[in-house]
Amino acid sequence: MAANQEALAEAAALLRGARVGTLATVHEGMPHAALVTPALDADAQPILLLSTLAVHTRQLKANPACALLVTGAAVTENPQTAPRLCLTGEARLILSERVRARFLAAHPYAAQYVDFGDFGFWKVFVHEVQYIGGFGRAMRLNFAALQHEISLHRPSGYG
Repeated sequence: MAANQEALAEAAALLRGARVGTLATVHEGMPHAALVTPALDADAQPILLLSTLAVHTRQLKANPACALLVTGAAVTENPQTAPRLCLTGEARLILSERVRARFLAAHPYAAQYVDFGDFGFWKVFVHEVQYIGGFGRAMRLNFAALQHEISLHRPSGYG
């Protein structure tokens, strides 16, 4: 397997399995990072369930630019051996029952609050992908190629 194809396969597995990540936002020059729980829509774009009470949601409303970092398990005690994927793009509030169902399939516990009035679904429209497959192994990946790789391993009836 070529290095880029191997990285795509690893990144796809990491993103498919990600149930927690770090969302980075910025507003008026001030950065903010928050723990979020991503899921993927039918096009393998990340979706987030966010409260309007959260700082990061208010920042996304003012400036949709963001980055989503998902991290795998470290291979050794050195945390830099962990694979990680940084998706950079813009987040937009979306309305979709299909997104709701997909999110709840990934995060069933969210059924407790998904219908609260202050929560909404946000989709990260990815522009750039940076994959780090461990210490000293960093590369940019094509997001369309990553989406394709994810689609190859989609369970039947998924999406």
